[in-house]
Amino acid sequence: MKDFGPILAALRRHRTATLLIALEIALACAVLCNACFLIASRMGLMHIESGVDESSLALIKLDCDDCNSADLNARAMAALRAVPGVQSVAAVNTVPFADRAGDNGITLDREHYVAVPHFYLGGPGAVETLGLHIAEGQPFRPEDFRTGDVWVPSDTPVWISRALADKLWPGQSALGKEFWATDKFHFRVVGVLAHLVRPDPGGTRGSGAAEWTVFAPMAPGNVLKGVYAVRAAPADLPRVLREARDAAQKAVPEAVLDVQQSRTVSDLRDDFFRPTRVMAGMLVGVIVALLLVTAMGIVGLASFWVQQRRKQIGIRRAIGATRSDILRYFQTENFLIVSGGIVVGMLLAIALNLALMKVYELPRLPMFYLPIGAAVLWLLGQLAVLGPAMRAAAVPPVVATRSV
Repeated sequence: MKDFGPILAALRRHRTATLLIALEIALACAVLCNACFLIASRMGLMHIESGVDESSLALIKLDCDDCNSADLNARAMAALRAVPGVQSVAAVNTVPFADRAGDNGITLDREHYVAVPHFYLGGPGAVETLGLHIAEGQPFRPEDFRTGDVWVPSDTPVWISRALADKLWPGQSALGKEFWATDKFHFRVVGVLAHLVRPDPGGTRGSGAAEWTVFAPMAPGNVLKGVYAVRAAPADLPRVLREARDAAQKAVPEAVLDVQQSRTVSDLRDDFFRPTRVMAGMLVGVIVALLLVTAMGIVGLASFWVQQRRKQIGIRRAIGATRSDILRYFQTENFLIVSGGIVVGMLLAIALNLALMKVYELPRLPMFYLPIGAAVLWLLGQLAVLGPAMRAAAVPPVVATRSV
């Protein structure tokens, strides 16, 4: 384009102002791409399939360090089963979106850790109470439910999530495969679950490990005590939960009811993702503020240059330049500045994502966010410069030529 030469010459004469605007755009590009990716990934995580029947489930948690485990479980479960509307009760160590209860590193060769899944423990009836369904494999047998001294028995058949199976044995069937958690605890895969989310999806292990889970059968005892999954019809569940809380406290008065955890799974999910919604709102505010500041910077610079170039504009108008020519000149100039900032911004976006990956275990930034961010900033730049450019195009040649 014939305007490129004069535009580049003008930009070289105003290097500092051009560089500052380009750097502002670069920063906006880096933040915009990563913030949008973070919002999309976190909001997507909010809709993750838990793998349990959330609408029919509630959790009751009792804390009692000095209680006899067998007596605690017997009294609490009998009281919960007696609540009208309760369909089933099972001892568990936790449920999705409740407190973590059993993260543990695992190995395939007893030496090198390959993943850190969450271990769900469930007593007899837990599979039916939680509403778990295996995609392949076999159900647990009654003899699989055994007690453990400090954790699970040393040789335990387990179900694992499809996500963990793909992590451990990509492209292979996980059935019959074995893994270890230290030399003492050996596990054999007898079933694969399509979905089972960990209690803290996207938490300390990152969103990529949201479904790295193991479900192990275990008899209630010293390890599995005080935490119970309660199943009821969705319409009855709020009432059942209130009565179940009262029944548990009356049956085991020496125990303390954990009110924060003794809730429906739907409420636990909502509470777990509340910080995510707040974070998404804050990031949206940051994005809007950053784009607004960037647009104001472009408007300010363009307005300043229009004022400085009134004489040159008048001369061009006097020798035949149309309003469209003047408008196109400023839009092209702005396009070049924004493009330079975007190129640097893309590199900054990738570098920022790599830093976030190391610190927060975020996934890699998909490359399609870069052209999206570029398109947004190009559009923003053209809209921001439009007002000053139209004012420049509207300057009458006579007035402009008399300006000094």
